[in-house]
Order: sequence, then C-alpha cells, then structure tokens
Amino acid sequence: MEGKTKITKTQIWILLFTIAYVIGFGIYYLTIQNYEFLIYVAILVFLIWFVGWLHTRYNFPTGVLLGASIWGLMHMAGGSIYINGTKLYGLILVPLFSSSVAGTDIFRYDQLAHIYCYIVVTILLFYILKVYIDGKKVNKFAISVLLVLMGMGVGALNEIIEFIPVLILKETGVGDYFNTLWDIVSNTLGAIIAVVYLNLSGKIKKI
Repeated sequence: MEGKTKITKTQIWILLFTIAYVIGFGIYYLTIQNYEFLIYVAILVFLIWFVGWLHTRYNFPTGVLLGASIWGLMHMAGGSIYINGTKLYGLILVPLFSSSVAGTDIFRYDQLAHIYCYIVVTILLFYILKVYIDGKKVNKFAISVLLVLMGMGVGALNEIIEFIPVLILKETGVGDYFNTLWDIVSNTLGAIIAVVYLNLSGKIKKI
C-alpha cells in the first residue's frame, strides 16, 4: 500500500467542479421529472464518494481524477442537451454504419462517452492493481490482458446498473439489445486503448 495521500488544491477544485455540475443537473432533472437520470445522479454521487475514498488509498494522479470528472459531465450532458432536436446521447458524430447494418446508428456520442469512460476506468484500475504487484515478477502481457478483462468487468456491472431503471420505470432511454451490445463493444475498446497507452507510456513496465 502506498503512503498517505496528499490532497492538492487542484484536486479540491476538481471535486468542487464535479459537485457543482452534479447539483446543477440534479436540479434540472428534478424540474423536468426525468427520474431515469435522477437515478444516475444518485449513482454519480456515490461514485464521487467511492473514487474519493479510493484516492485516499491509492493516490490517483490529478489528471486521472480530472478525466473521471469530465466523464461524469459527459454523462450528465448526454441526457439533457439537445442538438437540432436530437438528444446528445443519440447524436451521430461520424456516420460509419446505418441501422440496417448494425442495429443502430454508429458512431454516436453514446459510443464516444463509453469509450472515454473505460479509458479512464481502466487507468484507475491500473493504479489500484499496481499496488499489489511485485515489480520483479511483472509480465506485461499478462497485466495488459488482466486490465482489459477488469475494464470489461466494470463495463458489465455498468450495464446491469443501466438495467435497473428499465425494471422500475415505464420509459427509459437505455435503448435496446443492440444498444447494450454496442455499449459493451465500446467499453472493451476503451479498455484496450487504455492498456495500449499504459504500455506505450512505459507505466506498466515501471511497476
């Protein structure tokens, strides 16, 4: 276990920024009675606490904490901002595939948010995992595979959490089977990108 974590002023500002937008979006979703995203606001509040608690134990870099905060903002904005009548989560960024080919339109903001999220998540997992690894016995390939699988596991948990609103609310924006599978594909791609970055930057080698 690493030494005691020193909370910097920058990290405090990141926390305050995160709390501010969560409160703002929470009030907005309450006003428009969007109960699905109110559930996500509650989950995000828990994640703020959970990542903060992990940070006191594993001392995440400030950049990674900022990345996590940006993901939360992307998630909240995805369910509330509309562009030309299209919710941000459904906005097509690059028209790679049509619905007749892939069951949904690709490449959307939704997929971008999932890829980005699991880049951040997998890097967070790396900083947790490396505390328990003996540097003399590191196998970069094994660590890389393990990190991808860990990222995919968190992604699977995320899809289970998204299933909860479907069970308790009459209408949600979670999407259909194709959407769920594209989420899983995007999560996996994000984990792979993170591991490629960790290898190219030499962070895994330095464990």
